[in-house]
This record gives sequence, structure tokens and C-alpha cells, in this order.
Amino acid sequence: MITALVLLAVQGALGAFDTLYYHEWRARLPGGVPGTAPELVLHGTRDLVYAVLFASLPFVRWEGLAAWLLAALLLVEIVITLRDFVVEDTVRGPLGGVYPGERVMHAVMGIVYGAALAHLLPELRRWSLGATGFSRWEAPLALRVILPLMAAGVLLSGLRDLGAVYGPRWLRFPWGRA
Repeated sequence: MITALVLLAVQGALGAFDTLYYHEWRARLPGGVPGTAPELVLHGTRDLVYAVLFASLPFVRWEGLAAWLLAALLLVEIVITLRDFVVEDTVRGPLGGVYPGERVMHAVMGIVYGAALAHLLPELRRWSLGATGFSRWEAPLALRVILPLMAAGVLLSGLRDLGAVYGPRWLRFPWGRA
């Protein structure tokens, strides 16, 4: 389980860089609404999934039927990511396309996520055999500090992306025009 969490932390760090550098700075996606809205909705929704993963996995085991709920969240992340690969090509056309370095970043993130799943799914299978609920456990201290901080960051990022689409125009700051 610890290896899966370390890989999720690596995924979080890569995702933070991808978001801050490529989505915010280079492409300025929040300022491109309504054209960038389809991509931002996918990003915002996926960010909410990651917030749940990062906030819970260092502290609790999802057991019984809860394990199936966690499996569904992991699957939702995969479906959103696959849809995002298609949507971003359409959305980014007017912006000159997806940056080559960003494509590489997305490929690396897919590999890291797959590795995390390879370590998490056997645990998830064991958890699914228990009584339904959440049981406490404690990951190493570094992961109990880093992953909740990442949960807060990805939650804020997701709310920003969804807010840029559905909220007031000032949520597109600094890229959007008031």
C-alpha cells in the first residue's frame, strides 16, 4: 500500500506541474471559457476524485462495499482521462494544439497512475472481502502530511476550473477579461 501511495504522491506532483505550467500559464485555460469549458469540466471533476483519494488513502481502508465505491472512483478517473485526451485536441486547436511537452507529461502520468493501480488493486481486493466500512490505518508520516496537502491543492484547482466554467467571470482571473 505504501508503494501505491508514494506513486500517487508522484502523480500529484506531476499533476500540479501540469496544471500550473501547462493549463494555467501556457494555455491559460480558465481565461478561454467558453471555448475551453469542456476540458475544464473534465479537469475539475477529475480533481475532485483525486482530492478524495489523496485525503483518505493515507488514513483509512475502504472495506466491503466501500472498496467497490473506491474502485468506481478509480474507474471514473480513467474514463475522464481518456475523454480528456480526445476533448483537449478539439479545445486546444484554436490555441495551437496541446504542447509537445504536455503530451509527454500526460503519457508519464498515465504510466505512473497505472503503476499506482498495480499496487493498489491487490489491496482493494483484500479490502473488498471485509465488512463494509472504513478502518483506520496510518501511512508513514511523510505521506500523511504530503497527500492531504495535495488533496487541498487539487480540490482548490478543481473548484477553480469548475468555477471558471460555471461561476462568475472573476474566477477566470488573471487570464479572463472581466
